[in-house]
Amino acid sequence: MSSDGPPPRQRVVLAQRRGARMVRTRVEVQQQTQIGDAMVRGLVRAQLGLALRFALVAVCVLGALPVLFAVVPSLAEVTVLGMRLPWLLLGIVGYPVLLGIAWLYVRLAERNEQDFTDLTDD
Repeated sequence: MSSDGPPPRQRVVLAQRRGARMVRTRVEVQQQTQIGDAMVRGLVRAQLGLALRFALVAVCVLGALPVLFAVVPSLAEVTVLGMRLPWLLLGIVGYPVLLGIAWLYVRLAERNEQDFTDLTDD
């Protein structure tokens, strides 16, 4: 036995450790505390807002075409590449437009999720 005695105690504080915030925020989300619940609700609200904005854009873009053809009936008689313009725009061009809107939505939704993940992993 040494006569020096036990080594002096050291105080370890969670907030002083590197990565303590990451552990805390991840635990808040996993244990569904009020803070974690607020963070998840914020993510859901951001995703819902994004989805509603993109749905509105899609409805306005594609919904404006029939209105345009009803307001200007002579435009509906125009023929392009052997097809009438309404069929061309709504039947063929509409799909790439929807695909582009969907692609952009997925990218932005994934960015929202990555921001949330970065927030909990900081």
